[in-house]
Amino acid sequence: MFNYYLKLAFKSFKRNPILTGLMVAAIALGIGASMTTVTVNYLMSADPIPSKSGQLFHVQVDSWDPNRGFNDEPNTPPNQLTWTEAKNLMSANKAYRQSAMAKSGAIIEPSNGDISPFEASIRLAFKDFFPMFNVPFKYGNAWDQKADDDRQMVVVLSKDINDKVFAGQNSVGKSIIIGGKSFRVIGVLASWQPLPKFYDVNNGAFDEPEELFMPFYLKQELELPNWGNTNCWKTPDGEGFAAFLQSECINFQMWVELPTLQDKQAYMAFLNNYVNDQKELGRFPRPLNNQILNVMQWMDDQDVVADDAQIMMWLSFMFLLVCLLNTIGLQLAKFSAKSAEIGLRRAVGATKGDLFFQYTIETAAVGIAGGILGLGLAFLGLVGIRRLYGDVLNDLASLDATMITLALLLSLLASVCAGLYPTWRACNIAPASQLKSQ
Repeated sequence: MFNYYLKLAFKSFKRNPILTGLMVAAIALGIGASMTTVTVNYLMSADPIPSKSGQLFHVQVDSWDPNRGFNDEPNTPPNQLTWTEAKNLMSANKAYRQSAMAKSGAIIEPSNGDISPFEASIRLAFKDFFPMFNVPFKYGNAWDQKADDDRQMVVVLSKDINDKVFAGQNSVGKSIIIGGKSFRVIGVLASWQPLPKFYDVNNGAFDEPEELFMPFYLKQELELPNWGNTNCWKTPDGEGFAAFLQSECINFQMWVELPTLQDKQAYMAFLNNYVNDQKELGRFPRPLNNQILNVMQWMDDQDVVADDAQIMMWLSFMFLLVCLLNTIGLQLAKFSAKSAEIGLRRAVGATKGDLFFQYTIETAAVGIAGGILGLGLAFLGLVGIRRLYGDVLNDLASLDATMITLALLLSLLASVCAGLYPTWRACNIAPASQLKSQ
């Protein structure tokens, strides 16, 4: 029976190609607009490290101004740490894995004379950065504890930098000049781009990962500059790099890996004790207000999914609703034109249930066609977004299998819902009056 009703639906499409085409176009426009914005929101809010996002915690301590909060929310601690906290918390070594980190940059001077010197971004971190965030290696591996402690001049290259400077060959053991200093390459990353870049959303949640990775304490050793957001609530006590580093300015992030709830509770207790000790030294003038948030909590706290994107998504759903209202009108017009046919079918024994099933299949077929066309429009919309925002959204503006399935289901559900009232009206046509009018 299903196949028979489906065949009748296709015949109906052929008899009313304009009305059918308008209904498919209306649904396609609504699906295309809504899926474009839903896809961007979906990928923006995706879990970037699902295997352990509940075990990784971003560390915050409230070292801010006693007279005002860090932002509009008075009870929110600063989103970064001072150099002093980054160093002290790392020295305490209270987590299963831990890494303070910061963003910086320097000039690379390739040994190949055909390649001009160029600027590259640096992620200063500790050895645990790589296993903690499941960072993949193509060649070599990360540095060890001794390299952290001894401030060794070693570096891990991103795949792109290795391709550019060493033509993609295994560069482990080779030297590279960075910021006028010679570094030994000990590892090269495979392609790696967590989206969002959760470990440092302060400096661009959808930016590319850094191009170079080196031991954290080299920032002090080489006086590497601050890249990214730096906030201060009081001026440094003195001038120069050392005074600024020891100031209450925040420019450092810290993540810890805490596999169990007990680990989390123990680390929170340690953090509170640490701050209380600092209070006795005359620091941390604000009330105790420390915080550790896992990956998804941290991204929600930092509003990684922009309000504008969410507003656009809801506007697109409203547009879809308008398209469905137009589809209802078109369905009513189509079924009104078939009153005589419906009356005849009722007169020869077709039940209301038979007619309802038949016309529901017809509206569902319209929905599927609209969904397929809508996917094409969504693809074009995402291409437009990529061209509008450039490389930043390159990896966000793409349809995956989940989004394609969702689009087709949404289109099917929307079209069936839109067809309920016209179908109900068609099923309630009195056969006698229709036959008399013929």
